[in-house]
Parts: sequence; structure tokens; C-alpha cells
Amino acid sequence: MYRKLNRETRKRRSILAGLTKTVIINGYVVTTEARAKEVRKFVEKLITYGKKGTLVSRRKALAFVHNDSEVVNKVFNELAKNYENRNGGYTRMIKINERHGDDALEVKLELV
Repeated sequence: MYRKLNRETRKRRSILAGLTKTVIINGYVVTTEARAKEVRKFVEKLITYGKKGTLVSRRKALAFVHNDSEVVNKVFNELAKNYENRNGGYTRMIKINERHGDDALEVKLELV
């Protein structure tokens, strides 16, 4: 099952794709715990695609990140080499604090 994050499908997919891009490019993102748990799935899936290195996996990755070739090239050329001996668990979540306005738990999702 997945979290709907109180959004309609198009907006939810766009949010998750944007957060995934941010994690890949910067190495981390600070967001709420629920969003981080969802984004973690997609980051790990993208890195697994990068480790496969096939044309099909590259196209699947491009489709998810809205044809952002910079992100896909980084996954396939850099991150796949860094994690080639690791079987999953490419990210970690570090709890930071509760947000002042709505007391939502914020976490830092980063690449290991």
C-alpha cells in the first residue's frame, strides 16, 4: 500500500518526483516523515535501475523523473558505481524536529 499524502494523483506524483530529483542531485532533502517514507521507495528504485544499466531501465527512470536527463545520468554514471556492492538500503532517515506551525515531524532523507 502507499500513502496518498492528501493529494490527488497528478499532484502527488509530481511532488514525489520533485523530491526524488532533489535527493539525487543534492544528496539529501528535509521534508515530513510521511513524504520521506514514500520518496525513499522511489530513490531506491531509481538506483536499482541504475545498477541494471539497461536501456529499458534508463527509460523507466526517465519516465518517472519527467525526462530530466541530468538526474538519470547522475544515477546511472555515478550512484550506480558507488552502490554496486550494496544490496538495497541506499538511503537513511534522520529525525530532526517537529515543524512549528503544524507539529509535523520533519526528517532528513539522505543517501548513505
